[in-house]
Amino acid sequence: MAVPIELLQTGPEHVDLVRNLYQFYAYESSDWEQEDIEVDGRFYIHEPHFQRYWASPDWSASLILVDGFIAGFVLVERSELPGIDALELADLFVLKKYRRLGVGRAVARQVLGEGAHDWLLRCHVEDAPALAFCQALVADLPRPVREIPLDDEPALRNYLVTQRLH
Repeated sequence: MAVPIELLQTGPEHVDLVRNLYQFYAYESSDWEQEDIEVDGRFYIHEPHFQRYWASPDWSASLILVDGFIAGFVLVERSELPGIDALELADLFVLKKYRRLGVGRAVARQVLGEGAHDWLLRCHVEDAPALAFCQALVADLPRPVREIPLDDEPALRNYLVTQRLH
């Protein structure tokens, strides 16, 4: 079933909206991240890092719209890992209502196919659905992909998507 999907890059006026959506993302990952909520009933967000999506070059936060309704978000960062000159698809979140419709795959393919630069995709090994999604995604991308070893986070599988098209 084809659904109309749109990526809408956010501006500083959308910080609270993305912060609210991030709470759903944090909730879903809390079982394998072992995160607890703060005393205010919300999951922790490191504000200086979060603000960079609207202040730093090559960082962005986009809303995923399906048929005009907010269906999730995508966070992109410039990798700051030594030796990695790539943008990173840092977080991709799709609300449960819109899963299994191809929304996540379409968004990831669009993002990872954009621009004349390499992309870093990192997937947590304890998040079985996300890891399966990543593995299926990288097997089907129109750009070359290779798994790379990185020592900063042992619980992550790391994929480098290069700009050269097949």
